[in-house]
Amino acid sequence: MGRLLSYLAVFLMTYSFYVVFSGATSLFTLVLGSVGSLVVAVLVKNLLVSRKLKISDIRRLAYLVLYYAYYMTVAEVRAHVDIAKIVLSRKMKISPAIVKVPYYVETSYGMTLIAGSITNTPGTVVVQVDTNRKHFYVHWLTARVFEPARAREEISAVFENYSQKIFG
Repeated sequence: MGRLLSYLAVFLMTYSFYVVFSGATSLFTLVLGSVGSLVVAVLVKNLLVSRKLKISDIRRLAYLVLYYAYYMTVAEVRAHVDIAKIVLSRKMKISPAIVKVPYYVETSYGMTLIAGSITNTPGTVVVQVDTNRKHFYVHWLTARVFEPARAREEISAVFENYSQKIFG
């Protein structure tokens, strides 16, 4: 069962990327994409999946897809609109500051996902990570709060919530 789930996961990820990035809509292109994705899954499964997958891994994969959808449709759009308002306004309403933002995930993968998400969101960038004390130091273009717990709520709480569900 685990081997089949591994092949299925690689197939679904490959096929999803094919459909999204090619814009495939006709039956022919969808079938062609599924055949190509099946071939890719058979050829590269051992390179991409190092262990047998379990049902719980499929749940984590679903959270990863939900996170990607949230990040690209909500977080990024909201941040770009905020930055556009700042740039286009006559009065620069910025209050740049470096704030300390705690994180609570246990894995380095989770910490990296959160730091990358903060940095890729316009208006914020992680300038330092203190892994001993589990804090990010974030340059925030429009700092509204300075207490670490409140800064976490404003900047990274949603990212961390997804990170915990994806990486445990």
